[in-house]
Amino acid sequence: MRARFLLGIDAGTSVVKAVLVTEAGATVAGATRRTSTRSPRPGWSEASMTETWEAAAATIREVLARAEAGGPDVAAIGVTGQMLGAWLVDRAGHPVRDAILWNDGRTQSLIERLSAERPGLLSEIFRFSGCVMQLGCSLPVIRWLSENEPHVLARANRVLCSKDWVRFQLTGELHTDPSDAAVLPGNARTQDLEPELFRLLGVEDYRHLFPPVAPSQAVVGSITAAAARATGLRARTPVVTGAGDVPAVALGAGVVQPGQACTILGTTCMNFQVLDEPVSDPADIGLLFYVPEHRWLRAFANIAGTTNLEWFAEHFCAELISWTGAEAQWAQLEALLIDSPPGARGVIYHPYLSSVGILAPIYEPTARAQFMGLSTEHGRADLVRAVYEGVALAIRDCYGVLGRRVETIRLAGGGARSEQWSQLIADCTGSRVEIQSGDELGAKGAALLAGTGIGWFTSPLEAAAASVDIARVHEPLPANVARYDDIYAVYALIRDQLRPAWRDRARLEAAI
Repeated sequence: MRARFLLGIDAGTSVVKAVLVTEAGATVAGATRRTSTRSPRPGWSEASMTETWEAAAATIREVLARAEAGGPDVAAIGVTGQMLGAWLVDRAGHPVRDAILWNDGRTQSLIERLSAERPGLLSEIFRFSGCVMQLGCSLPVIRWLSENEPHVLARANRVLCSKDWVRFQLTGELHTDPSDAAVLPGNARTQDLEPELFRLLGVEDYRHLFPPVAPSQAVVGSITAAAARATGLRARTPVVTGAGDVPAVALGAGVVQPGQACTILGTTCMNFQVLDEPVSDPADIGLLFYVPEHRWLRAFANIAGTTNLEWFAEHFCAELISWTGAEAQWAQLEALLIDSPPGARGVIYHPYLSSVGILAPIYEPTARAQFMGLSTEHGRADLVRAVYEGVALAIRDCYGVLGRRVETIRLAGGGARSEQWSQLIADCTGSRVEIQSGDELGAKGAALLAGTGIGWFTSPLEAAAASVDIARVHEPLPANVARYDDIYAVYALIRDQLRPAWRDRARLEAAI
C-alpha cells in the first residue's frame, strides 16, 4: 500500500512542531511541544539538545496518532528549524554542551573588539554573505568558544544547526544545507561556506567542524532502527537535508515568486521579499536567505516578535494567564483592545526586547524597548494596544528599507492566528494582508522538500505554488491608515533620536 503522507518537522526556538502533508500539499494533522531556553548569564540563550530531540520524537508520535497513521504511511521526511547558533556533538554523536542559540548575545564584546582591530570588518563580511552578522551567528560563536571554552571545541567533532541535529538523530548522518551554510555567515551567492570569512573571524582551524553541504531536497539518509523505536516511524524511510526555518516558511506559505512579500510573526518578526537573484542593497543592513531552488529572500527582522506580547502578558496580566490556556490567554488580551482606540491614546511602544538589539531598519545592538508618552490617564488596555501597534509599526519600518511599496503581505507564524493583529498590520502598513490556511508553515515547507526529494513534486517551487490556499484576507481601512501614517512619523522620529541614549545606557550597564 502506497504511503499517503509527507512528514515535516520544525525545531523552533521555543516550540517543536510536526505536520503531515498530502501529495496535494494539504496539511492533515499537526502537533507541537514546547521546549525551554535558558540564560545562564544576562544576554545568553541556550537550549538542551537532548530536550529538543525528545520533543521532536514526541511530536512525531503525536502527529501520527492524530492522523490515525503509522510509520508505513509516511513516504519521506524533511526537517527545518531555527538557524545559526552552535549545536556541537562529539565523535560519538553526543552533545558536547547545551546549544548556543541564534539570539545569544555573548559575542557582542568580541565583535566590538574585532571591529576595532579591523575597521570595516562587518562590511567585509556583509559583502560575502549579504547579511548583517548577528551576535548568535555560528562563526563568531565558535571564535568565542575558542577563547572562553577551548575544552569544548577540543571535544567537538561537528557544529550543527538545529535541524541538522534533529536529522542526525533520525538518520545518523551529518550534513547541512545551502540556506544555513549561507548565513553562518557564509556566501549567499554560492550557497556555501566561505573560506575568507573563516579567515576574517580567525576560525580557520575549526573549518573541519562544519559538515558537508547537500541540497535541501536531497535524500541524505533514512530512519535508523533506534529512531524508528523512538518515533513510531518506519525504519529506512528516506530523509532529506531540509532548510532553515525562514526559507522553509517561504515554501510552506507559497511565497516563492519574485516580488512577493511575507512576514513571519513568531518569536522573531521576519519580513522579506522574494528575489530571483542575490541582491543585497542597501549595504550593511538586513539579511539575504537562499530558497531552494534559485530564489533569494531580502529580509529585515525585528528580532522580538510575539515575544513582546508574551513578556507583557507574563509581567502585567498575570491574572489572565494563571488559570487559562494559551488560546484563552490571547483572547483575553485582545479583549482589552476594544478599551483603547487606535493610537493607544498617544502611547507608542518600540518592540526592541531582544538582548541583541535590532537588525532593521537600522543595525543597532544596543537598541532596547520602551513605552513613550505615558501619563496617569493611561491604563493597561492602552499599553496592550501599544504593544500590538508597536510590532505592526516595526513591520512597516522593516519594509520601508526596500524603498518601494509592498502591495500584499502574506502573514505567517503564531501571530497570524490573531484576526485583530492581522487587521492592525494591514492598517499600519497600508498593505493587503493574506493568511495561508493551515498552521506550522515551516514544517509544511520541510515536508514539501521531502516530497520533492522522492519525486512527488518536480521542484520545491512547483510544490509551494501548487499548495497555496488563502484562508483570510484583511484590507487596510483608509481612516486607520491615515491615523497610523501620523503615528508612524513620530514612532520613527523617536527611534532615531534615542540611538545615542541606547548606546550610553549600554555603557552604563556594562560598567555595573
